[in-house]
Amino acid sequence: MSIIKKLQKHGNSYSLIIDKAILELIGIDKTTLLEISTPDGESLLLKPIEEHEQKKFEQALKKTNKNYSKSLKRLAE
Repeated sequence: MSIIKKLQKHGNSYSLIIDKAILELIGIDKTTLLEISTPDGESLLLKPIEEHEQKKFEQALKKTNKNYSKSLKRLAE
């Protein structure tokens, strides 16, 4: 399957809208964490993160927020 898309302006960044049919085809939704890599420096590879990896990520994120919330808030200002 091949589709041609354009990036869309989103604030100071650009986004790529993935059609619902493609999301359903690969079994992901808005809550799925994706690993984004560029194996050859010319293309992007999007890979869903497995559930146990997602839980590890969420635990690490909670720990980071707990330990560094004040510093992170100052950095965001």
